[in-house]
Amino acid sequence: MPPGDASESGPRGHITQVQGTKVHGEQELTFGSPNVSDGPALWDLAKAAGNLDVNSRYSYLLWCRDFADTSVIARDPSGSIAGFLTGYRRPSAPDVFFTWQVAVAPDHRRRGLARRMLDYVVDTLRPKGVRFVESTVTPDNKASQRLFESFAEANGANLTLDVLFSEQELGTGHEPEVLHRIGPLPGRSAHSGPSPD
Repeated sequence: MPPGDASESGPRGHITQVQGTKVHGEQELTFGSPNVSDGPALWDLAKAAGNLDVNSRYSYLLWCRDFADTSVIARDPSGSIAGFLTGYRRPSAPDVFFTWQVAVAPDHRRRGLARRMLDYVVDTLRPKGVRFVESTVTPDNKASQRLFESFAEANGANLTLDVLFSEQELGTGHEPEVLHRIGPLPGRSAHSGPSPD
């Protein structure tokens, strides 16, 4: 995943304990697929994250049209987007879900939202045959590394790392993109209780 906000969790305890789509002390968030009208808000949130490789506005509109079934947005009660996760099933390996970008709005960070979105989208894809999760993470993106480590641990799945694209391939000023591959996943959700993030 290009550098991004993986919603690093804060201290655990009654204030931040995740239960379903709600964190104690926070209003309920709803999870669902994006639609084309969400594209501009995703683009704005990607820019505001400050550390994502921001794509064109057009690409977010297209993503919300063509990859809505493998992406998720979290909304607060006002309808504002609290976060999004975009991804796709690899055409040559449909049992692999590749996580493209994760972004969380500033007011919702450090509450495990990135992990809850990842859990949500992968749980919807497991019955359709997804057994592996992949993403690329730059070496300086510790929050995203922790996101995928915690997901692998919660699912009792292997996590392997390998450089997918080198600095030479990506060009000057870009760190290597390290492929994080998790799986095989169990056939059903291994996290029926609160998420550890």
